[in-house]
Amino acid sequence: MEEGGTRQTGWGDPPAEAPSIDAVRAAADRLRGYIARTLLVPFPGDRGILLKPENLQPTGSFKVRGVFNWALGLAGDERARGFSTFSAGNTARALALAARRFRVNCRSILPDYAPQNKVAALREAGVKTELVAFEEMADWLFRAGWKEEPWAFLHPWTEPAMIAGHATIGLEVLEDCPDVETVFLPVGGGALCAGVGSVLKALKPGIRVVAVQAESYPALDASLRAGRPVWVESKPTVCDGVAVPFVTDGMFPLLSDVVDEVMVVPENRVLDAMRRLALESGLVVEGAGALGLAAALEKPEQDRGRMVCPVTGGNVEPNVLAALLAAGA
Repeated sequence: MEEGGTRQTGWGDPPAEAPSIDAVRAAADRLRGYIARTLLVPFPGDRGILLKPENLQPTGSFKVRGVFNWALGLAGDERARGFSTFSAGNTARALALAARRFRVNCRSILPDYAPQNKVAALREAGVKTELVAFEEMADWLFRAGWKEEPWAFLHPWTEPAMIAGHATIGLEVLEDCPDVETVFLPVGGGALCAGVGSVLKALKPGIRVVAVQAESYPALDASLRAGRPVWVESKPTVCDGVAVPFVTDGMFPLLSDVVDEVMVVPENRVLDAMRRLALESGLVVEGAGALGLAAALEKPEQDRGRMVCPVTGGNVEPNVLAALLAAGA
C-alpha cells in the first residue's frame, strides 16, 4: 500500500479520550508495589538529555504500567476469565506477569515477525501464543474479533486504563524534572504517546511533545500530513515494538492534539543509539526503546534545551545485540 492510501484503519472507532489527571494519579497509587519508579539519568556526553530507563521495569518494558493498571481495576469475576491481547511481544509479556500474579490463564495473538526471544519468553511463561500474519491480525482487530471470545480482553492501544497507566510516566517526568522542555515518545499503536503527552500538556502546556517513528513505519507522520488516518507501506525494522503501519481512527484525534512534531528516524540512527546506550550508559535496549534518544541526538546541540527520552524497552534479541556491539567495535 502506498503512503497516504485509503485502506481501512478502523470501523468507525470512537475517539480515544485523554485520561484525566485524577485518573492518572489514581493509576500511580494503584501501581505502587507492582512497577519500578524509574529515575531520570543523564546521557553521558550530553547533560541536557535525560533518560528514563523503563527497560528496567519487570518484563523489560514500560508496558507493565498500563497492563497492571487495567488488570488491577477489573472485577474479580471478569479477571477470573483469564487475559487476552494482541501484541508485538512486550504487552503480552506484561500481561503474562499479571496473569501469574492473579493465577489466571493468558493468551496473545502476535504478528508472525515477532522476535523469537519474545515468543519464547511468552511460551515459557505458559501464554497461549498464536502467530498470525499482520494483516490477518489487523482484520481481526478492526472487526472486533475479541468480542466473540471468553477472555477479558485488553486492547493495548485504546483501553482507557492502559493509556492512564502509561501516562504515569508523564507525572514522574515532571516530578523529577520540572524544567523539562521537550519529551521524545516512540509511537507504534499510540497509547504511550497519547497518555504521556496528555498529562504533559495538561500540567505544563508549553512543553514540546515529539512523537518518534521508525523510518520503516512512519504511519503517524503520514497521517498527520494527510490530515486523516492512513495505512503506509512498511519495511523490515529493528524497531519491532512500534511496527504498526497505520494509525487507527480512534487514536488519530488524540495524537493530533498532543503531538507538536513527528520525527522519523532512519534505521542506522536507531542502531547507533542502541550501541551508545549499551556502551556509554550500560543499558541494554531494543530498537523501539532507543527511538527517543536517536531523535534527540538528531537535534542541533544549540537547540536541545532540557530533554527527556523514555527508554521504553530492553527486550532485544541476543544475536542482534551481539552483532551490533561487534560492528561498533
